[in-house]
Order: sequence, then C-alpha cells, then structure tokens
Amino acid sequence: MKVQYGDTCLSLHQVYEWTRKFMNGIRSVTDSPRPGQAHQVVTPETIAAVETIVMENRRVTVNEVAAHLDMSNGSAYHIVHDVLQFHKLSARWVPRQLTAELKERRVDACQELLKRFEAEGQGFLGRTVTGDETRVHYHQPETKNASKEWRHTSSPKPKKFRTKPSAENVVLTLFWDERRVILEHYMPRWNTVTSATYAELLKNHLRPAIKSKRRGRLSTRVLLQHDNARPYTARLTVTTIQDLSFECLSHPPYSPDLVPSDFHVFGPLKEAMGGKSFRSDEEVQQAVHEWLRSQPKDFFF
Repeated sequence: MKVQYGDTCLSLHQVYEWTRKFMNGIRSVTDSPRPGQAHQVVTPETIAAVETIVMENRRVTVNEVAAHLDMSNGSAYHIVHDVLQFHKLSARWVPRQLTAELKERRVDACQELLKRFEAEGQGFLGRTVTGDETRVHYHQPETKNASKEWRHTSSPKPKKFRTKPSAENVVLTLFWDERRVILEHYMPRWNTVTSATYAELLKNHLRPAIKSKRRGRLSTRVLLQHDNARPYTARLTVTTIQDLSFECLSHPPYSPDLVPSDFHVFGPLKEAMGGKSFRSDEEVQQAVHEWLRSQPKDFFF
C-alpha cells in the first residue's frame, strides 16, 4: 500500500484502528454529526436564548445553561464569556442596608453641614472637634496592599498567609481638629466604654485639653462630632455635653463615614502598625503616640 499510494497511505496504526471499527459494525468512514460544535451552536438564536437564561437568573451556572440548551459546556462558556461578555462577580458586603427614611436623614444631615459651612466658612471647621475610639492590637497583621513588591513577570509570586490580630489590645479614644490631635486617651485595662466613662472623659479630660491646647476655643462654643454609638447618645452623655456648653453635630444612624476618624486617621494608623509586634500596653501607646506626632499638620486638615 505504501508503494501504491505513497505518503497519502494510512499508517499501520490507522489500519489497525479502522479494522477494529469495521469489526465492531461501523461501516461509514465519515465523521458523525456533532450538534455541540461551536460553529453549529453559536448562532444568533442560541446567543439570544443564553442571554435570556442569564438575565432571568443571574446566578445560573455555565453547566446549567449547557444542560438547558443541550449544548457542550465549552460552547456555553464561549457564548457567556466571549460573546455576551458576562463576568460573575460576588456581592460586596456592606455593614447595614439603609432604608428610605435613613437615606433621607443622611442627606438632611449632609445638607445641614454644608449650609453651616457656607454660612460660617472656615470658622465652622475651626470649631469642630472630632472624636472616636478604636482598638490597637499588640500585633496587627500587615495588609495585603502593604505587602506589594516590584517583581518581573517571570518571578515567582509571593505568598502571604492569613493571620488575625492578637487578642491583646489597648482602647484608644482620639479627639482631633483641623490643626492636630487634642486628646489621646487610653482606656484602663479591662474597662469598656460606657456612658459614664465617656461623660467623665469629656468633662475631666477633653475640656481641660481644649482649654490648654486651643486657647479661646471654649468661648466660641465647641462643635463636637462623633457617631451615634450608645455611649455617645445616652442621656448622661447628652446632659454632660449640654453642661459643658458643647454643641453636638447631627449624625444619622449607620453613617460612619460622616465621622472621619475611621477613614482618615484609624485606617492609616493601623496600616502603619501592620506587621509590628508589641509586648505591653506602654509599647503600643508609645508607637501610636510617635506616629500621631510624625504626621504633618495638613494630614488632619
């Protein structure tokens, strides 16, 4: 056969293969029809059918699409990803779902702050004192973003194992304004923030700190900005604020971004503490104090 037909002749392996097929009853030498092939399945009608399925159920899987339309998984994947350009994304976790009423209150609070700023100008910001609390751990894991390194495409990818903050921590309560930190206070070990401790902090620590570091500020009526945590909105705290002649700026529920400590100060602070380990409360406090003092004046503005 090689002499007769040359290079176009079947190989010995193919001869054996076709012999086996003929012995098993196969008489046709043409390929059987394959309805799942891309060139037969990827039609405008099929694409429209896949799009309808995806739009009706955004969580449908490629396997379910393929089974529903009787096509191969490869064709279904090609239509969903390459033709229709769909990409499956996970939902983003948010701390709270705001109702229509809460959204209205949030808009009202923001508009009120803007109107006061337009009316009072820089004096409004100068009288505002922002306060909040956070926990600073003995060991704060380094963030994924902070561990970025320059590497070539051929370099092995670095690995970072997930770790948790240590149980040992100190509770920091920070009050600051447009100029710098006014009060850096640490809660005694095993104590928690309550309305009584917070009222005592305002009366015996914050007011003297403002009087010492911001001369004349008390006479212009301090604008206190904090969130609506229970210790901050309790009756004892409200009475103490009134007795101190402070004015508490409005703050709608579940709106932590309107009090900038969490986003503007505590986030960079914990990023700076990432990867470091401390052995005592004093070491944590010293590290936090040095970091706060090292920030430029415009950082708090």
